[in-house]
Amino acid sequence: MIYKAQGKEIDLGRITRLYPAATVVAGGETAQVSLEWAEMKKDVVSVSAFVLIFDVDPLGEVPNNRIELVYQTKEELIEAMQEVAEYFERNGEK
Repeated sequence: MIYKAQGKEIDLGRITRLYPAATVVAGGETAQVSLEWAEMKKDVVSVSAFVLIFDVDPLGEVPNNRIELVYQTKEELIEAMQEVAEYFERNGEK
């Protein structure tokens, strides 16, 4: 089943991990961290983007083949997560 967003086609049947993240800036350095960590450290980091990450590598392997959808706001990220969840529900995936 193919999910299309931001000009990308993502085969949801191949997804091994799906999770939200945030791109943060602290001390002049940029890093991608878990959304939870970014929220806990919001006093010391600046969030520059929100990301929904789709990994397709087998579990236990380094995720080299990931697809990222980038959003400017947390609300946009949450909407995208809900859309993907609904897509799974409509297409019989769990």
